[in-house]
Amino acid sequence: MSDEVTAEILTTHILDLAGQGKRLDGRGPDDYRKVTIDPGFVMSADGSALVRIGDTAVLAGVKLEPGKPFPDTPNAGVLTTNAELIPLSSPTFEPGPPQPGAIEVSRVVDRAIRAAETIDLTRLCVTPGEKSWVCYVDIHVLDHGGNLIDAALLSGLAALAHATVPAKRFGVGDADYPLEVLHYPVECTFVRLGEAIVVDPTFDEERAAQGRLTVATDETGRIVAMQKGLVGAFSPDDVKSTVERAFQHGDRMRAMVRGGTA
Repeated sequence: MSDEVTAEILTTHILDLAGQGKRLDGRGPDDYRKVTIDPGFVMSADGSALVRIGDTAVLAGVKLEPGKPFPDTPNAGVLTTNAELIPLSSPTFEPGPPQPGAIEVSRVVDRAIRAAETIDLTRLCVTPGEKSWVCYVDIHVLDHGGNLIDAALLSGLAALAHATVPAKRFGVGDADYPLEVLHYPVECTFVRLGEAIVVDPTFDEERAAQGRLTVATDETGRIVAMQKGLVGAFSPDDVKSTVERAFQHGDRMRAMVRGGTA
């Protein structure tokens, strides 16, 4: 049996189950897979975190080094986010230039971090117009089991929350100090499977989905970003429902990043 036929049969089965309020792995429509956060995973980074959501594993590393601020923001530091979809993590990833999926993950994660003002870039300015800290957030997908966006942001946020500014190492100060995180954005991704809308899609559910909606919220009750994917539509009531669900899941994830219980 060809891979195309097998995928079509699996898609039909996933949609049939969704219509009954069921999923292949036994979860309900509003259940996440098991989520774990392991901060400080890479000792050579200024901040890092390994996040697992089910079979999906994403590692984020934060690196800070002195640089020059942009001319249009002379009083602010620089933040740059990059995602790598490693070919070993999925047969769907290929080596070479960044793929559309990697670009989307980078941009969606970067947008949430910036819109939430996760870190105050003005505090990364050393000398206006001359020297500032450049903060690199590098995200590496190790295993692709679905829902990369949520895992990517969660790993990036946890890495930032446990990062240290290496001031002493670069002669910018007498001692290193923790990078201050002001807000905690969390993204929750939902996909449409027929008439059902489920959270935290697996790899197979993403292939069967007609639409995708990612909602980023923070601890202050703000919706800081949204991203629509695939071709399916969401009604105003659908969007309202997913936003409410995103806030509930976001609070739980934020507690994990801060070291609480989920």
